[in-house]
Amino acid sequence: MNFTLFVTTALTGFAFVAVVVVLANLISPRSFNAQKEQAYECGVPTRGKAWMQFHVGYYLFAILFLMFDVETMFLFPWAVVMRSLGAAGLLSVAFFLFVLILGLAYAWRKGALKWQ
Repeated sequence: MNFTLFVTTALTGFAFVAVVVVLANLISPRSFNAQKEQAYECGVPTRGKAWMQFHVGYYLFAILFLMFDVETMFLFPWAVVMRSLGAAGLLSVAFFLFVLILGLAYAWRKGALKWQ
């Protein structure tokens, strides 16, 4: 029974997506010109090659942002069940934060947070 329900739901979903895509292609307006083929970047014409190198600092900054974003994602469930975890939960999250602070100190010391 559950497998039949799953297959029916999956097939209905696939059929709905296929119908919507085909319908959108049939009724959408079309106009082609050379300007639509060009790359668009905030209304400013592009200059230079599309494949250019970026400074590695941008990537490091993005990785640090993701690291602290993931930290927040892990801290929220801990905060919800904090009282039921007791001292062991407090020590484990303190160790987690300590490791993250060490990572931040390392990045700061290496100059990854300087915007140049």
